Amino acid sequence: MRYIHGFRDGGAAAALSQLIEAEVDATREYHLMEFCGGHTHAIFRYGVEDLLPKNVRLVHGPGCPVCVLAMPRLDAAIELASKPNVTLVSYGDMVRVPASRRRSLLKARAQSILDAPGAAGEDNQVRIDGFIGPSHVSAVIGSAPYEAFSEVYQKPVVIAGFEPLDVMQAVYMLVKQINDGRACVENQFTRGVTRDGNLKAQAIVAEVLELRPSFEWRGLGELAQSAMRIKSSYAQYDAEKRFVMQERPVRENAACQCPSIIRGMKKPTDCTIFGTVCTPRSPIGSCMVSAEGVCAAYYKYRRIRSNVVLAADVIGMPA
Repeated sequence: MRYIHGFRDGGAAAALSQLIEAEVDATREYHLMEFCGGHTHAIFRYGVEDLLPKNVRLVHGPGCPVCVLAMPRLDAAIELASKPNVTLVSYGDMVRVPASRRRSLLKARAQSILDAPGAAGEDNQVRIDGFIGPSHVSAVIGSAPYEAFSEVYQKPVVIAGFEPLDVMQAVYMLVKQINDGRACVENQFTRGVTRDGNLKAQAIVAEVLELRPSFEWRGLGELAQSAMRIKSSYAQYDAEKRFVMQERPVRENAACQCPSIIRGMKKPTDCTIFGTVCTPRSPIGSCMVSAEGVCAAYYKYRRIRSNVVLAADVIGMPA
């Protein structure tokens, strides 16, 4: 805990805030998108946005709601499996996870946003000047997979840890790149990420999983070679092969703004059902389903419009 506290030090945060303030160009704006819900929660929990200059704006991107199940269910399964004399079994595995070495989900998500209709400057297109990359994924795949994306789209990427000082340092590094006119991949999380990543873990993934030709992500649409599936040599563990499964398109609730929120075009507070009809106890969209989603973060840390009364405040449920 002493080691972790070093990355939450208030004095260091104030010093970093001053460095960022001195580095930014007052005549321009900086729009930086973090993709991982872990970053979003750290930003809200520790008030990182309040320590940044007004012209440095954090855009909260897809996060985990795009690719994972509801976290409370997974947490409950893990807790159950950790108990003595308990063996957790399933009827088979369904692997629909982001691709790794050849195509990271950061690249897929970013491309789906930057290449979306309206990229020429229409009102529905989000502006992004740089990206904060996830450190836990990068610890496995390394920083190299992001390099082609950064070069093609000329957008800087900084891989960052999940502590508040990690995020602030990443912001500082991105601001410097933007000011210098550079667009490259930098690694803030040097204590856990290398360029090549964990080769042993990559070999295990390559043995069991392969790329899907295409996959449809919630809010992002169809993206080529953006997800993995179990190889035929492990078909006995593949629920998609063991059972008859039919995929059916599911329309988003008409009142839910999750597709736009996932792309960073809108904030949760722009959604009319946020915090009232849609809550962590009764989620309507994927941004609220996952505990790491941006709507869940807004809800938990009370980042709300002044005219919104959270359901938690009315019925006394825990935030």
